[in-house]
Amino acid sequence: MDSAELLDILGNENRRRILRLLSRKPCYVTEISEYLGVSPKAVIDHLRKLEDAGLVESRTDDQRRKYFSISRNLRLEVNVSPYEFGMKSAYPASTSLDASRWRHVSLNVQLAASDDEDSDESDADEREGTDDATDAVEADDETDPDEIDADPEDTETTERATDLAAELDELQQLQRELSLAQRWVHGRLADVQDRLGDSLDANGESRLLAEVLAAVAGGATTVGEVSRAVEAPEHVVEESLTELADRELLKRDESGEWELTE
Repeated sequence: MDSAELLDILGNENRRRILRLLSRKPCYVTEISEYLGVSPKAVIDHLRKLEDAGLVESRTDDQRRKYFSISRNLRLEVNVSPYEFGMKSAYPASTSLDASRWRHVSLNVQLAASDDEDSDESDADEREGTDDATDAVEADDETDPDEIDADPEDTETTERATDLAAELDELQQLQRELSLAQRWVHGRLADVQDRLGDSLDANGESRLLAEVLAAVAGGATTVGEVSRAVEAPEHVVEESLTELADRELLKRDESGEWELTE
């Protein structure tokens, strides 16, 4: 769905409240109606719009009650600054992204091993430690009976839960830090664009010149690539490239591709 349409759908406060409720648990219409304080008919209308947008899905239980839940992870990003107004739907969340290849973000995060790996390692440890554990129990006559009778599976489940709780806390802190980082980057973007525009001031065309220069710095080498990067017609981009070359900020190599001057 187009990000502008998605923004229109989420512009309704009651739909946002529905999504907040569904983020906690699946609900049926009556529950949502009581939570919002609006009629079931209005709730059904909101749910239909959310379902058509692919944000909500439904299932029917054994008692023929229809439950609604959020259907997918989605991020809607809206940027507003003196240099930009835009919105986009970011990619759904994924645990398979390779953070080690990111150029500008450094994360100190321990990725959890897969359940299969944990299981294999646990089985190996159990095989290696069986004899030692048996000898220890036989040698210690004063061992607490409660410890002997304790279910290893219960202990393992408890340890696993505490590990996951600690990881959840770490990830929530990371999420907060990334949110602050986004705010910092947004402010720095506007500041750098101001300064770059001042240095390129050319009869009101400094913003386009700055975007063209940044596109080349980012790896765009042809008029077509720069045109797509800055979303401007090729003939306008060609004029900007020529002006930047006249200022000795850009140059063309022997193959006709644009690059920054030394």
